[in-house]
Amino acid sequence: MLIGVPKEIKNQESRVGLTPASTRELAIHGHEVWIESGAGAAIGLPDDAYAAAGATICRTAEEIFLHAEMIVKVKEPQPVELAMLRPQQILYTYLHLAPDPQQAAGLVKSGAVCIAYETITRAGGGLPLLAPMSEVAGRMSIQVAAAHLEIPRGGMGLLMGGVPGVASAHVVILGAGVVGTNALQMAVGLGARVTVIDRDVDRLRQLDLVYGNRIMTLHSSAQAIEESVREADVVIGGVLIPGAAAPRLVTREMISSMRKGAVVVDVAIDQGGCFETSHATTHAEPTYVVDGVVHYCVANMPGAVARTSTFALNNATIAYAVALADKGWKRALAENAHLRAGLNVCQGHITHKAVAKALGLPYRPAEEFAA
Repeated sequence: MLIGVPKEIKNQESRVGLTPASTRELAIHGHEVWIESGAGAAIGLPDDAYAAAGATICRTAEEIFLHAEMIVKVKEPQPVELAMLRPQQILYTYLHLAPDPQQAAGLVKSGAVCIAYETITRAGGGLPLLAPMSEVAGRMSIQVAAAHLEIPRGGMGLLMGGVPGVASAHVVILGAGVVGTNALQMAVGLGARVTVIDRDVDRLRQLDLVYGNRIMTLHSSAQAIEESVREADVVIGGVLIPGAAAPRLVTREMISSMRKGAVVVDVAIDQGGCFETSHATTHAEPTYVVDGVVHYCVANMPGAVARTSTFALNNATIAYAVALADKGWKRALAENAHLRAGLNVCQGHITHKAVAKALGLPYRPAEEFAA
């Protein structure tokens, strides 16, 4: 199979769909890989490294989209890329379609086979291709929150870990999944006071066993969220419903009750965000202020640490890329229900139930297309 990797063109996005090591893995399996020149240059992966791994270096993305049977990316296709997709061409990348009807319409129109990293599942539950970026974003959320508590960034002038005799920041984390757990680890490490809110009591029990009296755990309810947000210096939004729009757990009224200069970080912004006041921002302009509260809502947070993110992502994605290339998409999806769960759009149809529901569009089961 001919596999193409274009350079990412989303604002401030320097990750790349394949590393040289992943390229070599596909080449060993007998596949041809085309890489757009400069695709990995920003993170220290030069064209020479890809050529040594067996890739063909292409001058333009147009050349790649025109010839490749499978496109491997990181972020959702931008409008110019949507226009280049072809019927039956495999698109393997993050999509996050629930809050993005325009992208969904473009993918439907293209007739392409669109497999989303974020909805591929695994035995025993979990989202293995979303997990590495959730780990990065969860850890980053505390870094950026700590920075934006500083007065030059618009914050209240609070040191996250405090000093002897002065209270540390109170961090409230909504969701105890991968994002929340990694945010918790960083916040505790910095010496913050931490409250974790989740509806899964068993998960809260696990965290309590690990962290003991260093954290407070609360079962999720409107009252628990309202009271905790009001007393928080930092709120991290890390809730997720696979494929669906994120629930809006924090209202405008809750935001307005917070102290001026408090910080909220909406890691769920890729799926629409879990704060009523959230809207997507970029690394170029990452924050805005609502009712005196600093909002950090960058839709591609891991792009700021693109080298770490690229290698972490490739660790998770390469096995499925090899399976798709070796077997073809129909057989690969037919043989692996977890990979099949990643099929969001196929030949003009929405094939993920949660995505279809979020967009209000007709749904066709992925099983109808895999054979």
